[in-house]
Amino acid sequence: MRAEQLTGPEVYHGEGPVWFPGWGGLRFVDMLAGDIMTLMVDGTLQRTHVASVAAAVRPRQGGGAVIGVERGFALEEPDGTVSTLPEVWSDPGIRMNEGGCDPDGRFYCGSMAYDQAPGAASVYRLDPDGSVVTVLERVTVSNGLEWSPDGTRAYYNDTATSAIAVFDYDREAGFTNRRVFAELPDDGRPDGLTVDAEGGVWTAVSNGSAVYRYSSTGALEERLTVPASKVTACTFGGDALDRLFITTSQENVDTSDDPLAGSLFFADVGVRGMPVRTFAG
Repeated sequence: MRAEQLTGPEVYHGEGPVWFPGWGGLRFVDMLAGDIMTLMVDGTLQRTHVASVAAAVRPRQGGGAVIGVERGFALEEPDGTVSTLPEVWSDPGIRMNEGGCDPDGRFYCGSMAYDQAPGAASVYRLDPDGSVVTVLERVTVSNGLEWSPDGTRAYYNDTATSAIAVFDYDREAGFTNRRVFAELPDDGRPDGLTVDAEGGVWTAVSNGSAVYRYSSTGALEERLTVPASKVTACTFGGDALDRLFITTSQENVDTSDDPLAGSLFFADVGVRGMPVRTFAG
């Protein structure tokens, strides 16, 4: 399979696509610009600046959105105003990177050092009451996080490991029993990920011009070719959740050799995704 181009190379570091009917369809982030991108019905992109870094965005149950920003979290109200919550840490060498919501309405976002120092990062959980809990420590480049259709497993990418991890998940116990779900071939670097309604796990491969689909047992079943080198994340969208949207990046890319870097792509992959989980806060 091969993805098709949907927009021009309009973003520097596209990440974290999310489809939510309540805000009209697809949003994603131009992370290092601090902007949220909205795909309009005419195929153009609308850019909204929210912070110095916009790491991840998810809808809130009552309207608006929760956003991972450089050193913590922010809340967008239904009227579009954005308020930043207290910083989770003060070290300017570390920033948020990617996240998602669990089946119980809590929002997670993981970090990374700007220089990608090994073990310098963590994963944090923002609860609906505004409290923040550290759920994973000593990670390097925290990336994709999504749950199985029944909510009992969580899939997670720390890019530096070249593997997808899986945890058992329970509301009270959180993440337990970490193990390798799948190792990527050829030292592939897993980035953002999503899970389809059949339990298949789709991961962007940031050094592979591709998205891979793994079965629920961890077998590599599909390689979707993307005509840009640095593929960052993917999500299911469209009215039937049957279209895979894929973000790409220009960061550390020679765009003279890779002119579509920073474009948004899509593919019809023959399987449906799951509705996005919303933040209860």
